Amino acid sequence: MSEFPRMHRLPPYVFAVVGDLKMQLRRQNIDIVDMGMGNPDMPTPQFIVDKLTEASAKAVNHRYSVSKGIPNLRKAICDWYSRRYGVYLDPETEAVVTMGAKEGLAHLALAMLSPGDVVFAPDPTYPIHTYAAIIAGADVRRIPIGRGRDFFEDLLAATRQTWPQPKLLMLSYPHNPTTEVTTPEFFQKVVDFAKEHKIYVIHDMAYADLVFDGHVAPSFMQAAGAKDVGVEFFSMSKSYSMAGWRVGFCVGNRDMVNALTRIKSYLDYGIFQPIQIAATVAMNAPDDCVREICDIYRQRRDSLIESLGRIGWDIPAPKGTMFVWAQIPEPFRHMGSVEFSKLLLREAHVAVSPGLGFGAYGDDHVRFALIENPQRVKQAVKGIKRALSGGSNE
Repeated sequence: MSEFPRMHRLPPYVFAVVGDLKMQLRRQNIDIVDMGMGNPDMPTPQFIVDKLTEASAKAVNHRYSVSKGIPNLRKAICDWYSRRYGVYLDPETEAVVTMGAKEGLAHLALAMLSPGDVVFAPDPTYPIHTYAAIIAGADVRRIPIGRGRDFFEDLLAATRQTWPQPKLLMLSYPHNPTTEVTTPEFFQKVVDFAKEHKIYVIHDMAYADLVFDGHVAPSFMQAAGAKDVGVEFFSMSKSYSMAGWRVGFCVGNRDMVNALTRIKSYLDYGIFQPIQIAATVAMNAPDDCVREICDIYRQRRDSLIESLGRIGWDIPAPKGTMFVWAQIPEPFRHMGSVEFSKLLLREAHVAVSPGLGFGAYGDDHVRFALIENPQRVKQAVKGIKRALSGGSNE
């Protein structure tokens, strides 16, 4: 692909290494408990499906839609922010519908960034937070995050050592993959820092509804002055188990929203209108179904944490997301996350995501996705116990 220079900036996809091995084992009729990809397995709530079915039967909805999202959905998004966070947003200028958060985030980076621009992104983090900037031609400076680190100390050090000055900071809480959560005070410090250093901010809060043990995930938009410096993305994939529907949105800073709206107008005609109508109904409805989905993830979290603890793999219980971020047991840590993930596949018949796929600072961890029921979790842990008891040199 020498004639495609942009592709040279994209490294081999780490997750594909484990994925290829998983497929090889499945071709041998080996049952794999797949806790790798964060692909929600629960059905979309029936009232949302019913509205899609109803809207799909109307021929008027079969035409092109609008790339920025239908007015009723943008209004529902802004009403949701008002009810939930006490944040006022203008549906005409401060909200745009996206095909999931990932598409919107990538296209916003393409609209904002030029070759030579510097972007700060956490490490480890969800890959699009890094590669959206790389695809746009920008340079990425990774800010390590995790337990025992002071984010703002690392951020300030990176700012002082970087030239040209950074243009954009990527954030995401509750965080994938580390499952870390944050506070309103943290976001206020981010806004103040961004204003002082003239940095834009993109916050991805795809997991805002999947929180446990009394934690309430704040919105970046709640911080005073947030709309002056940044935007926030949300996805309906997890909260409403609508992953395949591809519905998300971006809200906040008018210039950034306008840039995303304008670039999308050149690239797409919007999501299939019946999907947008069904999403509008979901956003306007009481959040009973969201709480039920969250509770299922909590039960799965508890089952996995308790079961792994019984075999000696102690992992702190996450307060958010649909994942468990597990440090590799010490006897196996020297292997790194890719080889350890392959070991679990071969010996335990369990698929997990290697931490290296989220950044170099994640290489001593693996990520479990909470997409299997308690019975399958017990099967997985039984296999993991067998694999770990085989010693650290296998």
